[in-house]
Amino acid sequence: MKKFYGQDVYVQSAGVRNDMEIDGFAVSVCQELGIELSRHRSRSFEEMQQWGDDLSGFDLIVALSPASQRQALEFTRYYSLDVEYWAILDPSGIGRTRDDKLAAYRQARDQIIARMQTRFGPPIDPAD
Repeated sequence: MKKFYGQDVYVQSAGVRNDMEIDGFAVSVCQELGIELSRHRSRSFEEMQQWGDDLSGFDLIVALSPASQRQALEFTRYYSLDVEYWAILDPSGIGRTRDDKLAAYRQARDQIIARMQTRFGPPIDPAD
């Protein structure tokens, strides 16, 4: 998101669980676009709240799995913010070879980029 829309947008990544390492295939396919994920850490919604991120301060939650959508709706039932579910391919179990797996992760990455551009418009020009 920051790569395409700059630093003026506050974005926080969260999921259902925080016990997962960032997938090496995700790191690889994002690195192809100059997006650094290797230091990224997965957080849960509960952990975000413990760290002081008030969910009421967000305008939108984008859920990429049915489980995260359910949890987002549960956490936000008292707040006035939108929850959108983006049906994105889960590449984690696809492919037998490294090249097959990378192709599946690229497909998921490209689906996310397409949904961002549909929702938020074309990426901003860093020179602007």
